[in-house]
Amino acid sequence: MSTVPTVPAGVPGALEPAVGARVREVLRHVLVLTRRNLRRSVASPGQIIDATLMPVTLAVIFLYAFGGAIAGDSAQYRQYLIPGIMALTITITCRTAGLALHGDFASGMMDRYRSMPVARSAALAARILADAVRMLASQLIILAFGLLIGFRVHTGVLAALAAVGIVLLYGMALCCLQAFIGLAARGIETVQSVSTLVMVPFQFGSSIFVAPATMPGWLRLFVENNPMTAVVDCARALLTGGPVASSAALAVAWSVGLIAVFAPLSVWKYRTHR
Repeated sequence: MSTVPTVPAGVPGALEPAVGARVREVLRHVLVLTRRNLRRSVASPGQIIDATLMPVTLAVIFLYAFGGAIAGDSAQYRQYLIPGIMALTITITCRTAGLALHGDFASGMMDRYRSMPVARSAALAARILADAVRMLASQLIILAFGLLIGFRVHTGVLAALAAVGIVLLYGMALCCLQAFIGLAARGIETVQSVSTLVMVPFQFGSSIFVAPATMPGWLRLFVENNPMTAVVDCARALLTGGPVASSAALAVAWSVGLIAVFAPLSVWKYRTHR
């Protein structure tokens, strides 16, 4: 009668099956919770508006109400604005990360997760993954709307996909920041106020609407070092042409840096939240 050989404890490779099973279990938890978050998003009119109507409304207002005054020609401004609106949209959509996490703790949902055999990292990862799906939908909507009103991609499909990818990476970094705010703040009103206040410099102190060269020196210094400017300039170059390497390196560095700082902080606040 033959026996199946086993790997003795302490021998390299003995823990590999257990580690692999644990990783698969965590991924399963993340996917289940992501599906739950997406279902809640579909049932929430506010989150649907943020991801669909809001970017289109912002594009229409800034293009047709202010485009002539800013650039002198709405058609010319359209090529400049649409990549900026793509980036602007994520600063609106990412706020859901903090609001939803705070709401889940307030409702007792997180206490239920803690009482179940659910990986502690799964709730945060699922929240950010669900928001990434919503951000992707908003990117595709604003890009399709831009094409509908005359915006043209002068590079190619791969470059356009890279532009969406750069914006999404930065959006996930902002979700980590917003998650930390949502977990650190005491009340929902505080989460709303702080999350909006934090985003304002990123939104309006950047190259989304106006070229930094037209700004006074003190403001231009801030705008040129704003991570949003790097993301917008990179997306703009990937969609309409121009130098990409410098802005892409800065955009990736800022995104990875924000994730490296606020992802661990969010996990810590999640574990210590009371």
